[in-house]
Amino acid sequence: MKHLRTLSYIAEVARSGSIRRAAETLNITPSALTRQVQDIEYDLGTPIFERVAKGMRLNAAGELLVRHIRDQIADLDRVRSQIADLSGVRRGHVALACSQAFVNHVVPEEVEAYRARFPQVSFTVQVRDHVQAVAALVAFEADLALVLQPPPSADLHVLFACRQPVCALMRASHPLAREAGPVRMRDCLAHALALPDRSLALRHHIDRAVARKGATMPPTVESGSLEFLRNLVLREDVVSFQVPSGIPDDPRLAARPIDGRDLDTMTMILGQLRGRMLPVATAKFADGLAAGLHRRYGAEAVGGG
Repeated sequence: MKHLRTLSYIAEVARSGSIRRAAETLNITPSALTRQVQDIEYDLGTPIFERVAKGMRLNAAGELLVRHIRDQIADLDRVRSQIADLSGVRRGHVALACSQAFVNHVVPEEVEAYRARFPQVSFTVQVRDHVQAVAALVAFEADLALVLQPPPSADLHVLFACRQPVCALMRASHPLAREAGPVRMRDCLAHALALPDRSLALRHHIDRAVARKGATMPPTVESGSLEFLRNLVLREDVVSFQVPSGIPDDPRLAARPIDGRDLDTMTMILGQLRGRMLPVATAKFADGLAAGLHRRYGAEAVGGG
């Protein structure tokens, strides 16, 4: 497998954009890494990087090579996982990119349940919003993505999809918490707002709905951290917005879905890179995660992209 090690060096240079940074990550000298790059370029008969002021950037030939490298490494991981399964011991590594809405209890509970059965499978969980999560799939930095409202992408193969309402979130003593059931957006806008910032799909979804109504939504506080917003809600009479999967079971909090006349539900997607064969451990975790989401939210797995 030595040739794959050399190829993985090229992929790391492409990822980091710098010989020096890649050498630090790989724990080799910059001069040795430079020779590896030059040897590959000599074998291919063409440069694969553009040398720019800030480091190294893949050219068109390099893009093709790195995609091939990532495919080769992924295929080897899949074969290793299949060989481990033959022995009756499931091993492997699962890399998941997920929106903040799922890190409170959904993903931890599913990882815990899977590792209780297969303790030799390890996990990396990256918190990424919709655009970044799909990019992580394409870059082979993640095997699976669990996100809200991802952008249309030919690279995304959908394994499971369902809808979630957006809820107004407030502390239990807030005036809006005195009633149950759906709440109108205009009633929320009459209070101080603690909003997700525009790095999150949730904010774009709300902004579009408010703009259609010709209303304004000046925030008292903005943050890219849903956890921060939940903690602020506990301390002040502000209204925030989150989906049910991100709202903890906390008696100090109250949540009311936004009336469907004012705001559509959001799409939750579990997906993988289209055309990629997942390792056994990852594929089985994906199956279990889809089944768990089905149990929680009452939707069915899908097989399209």
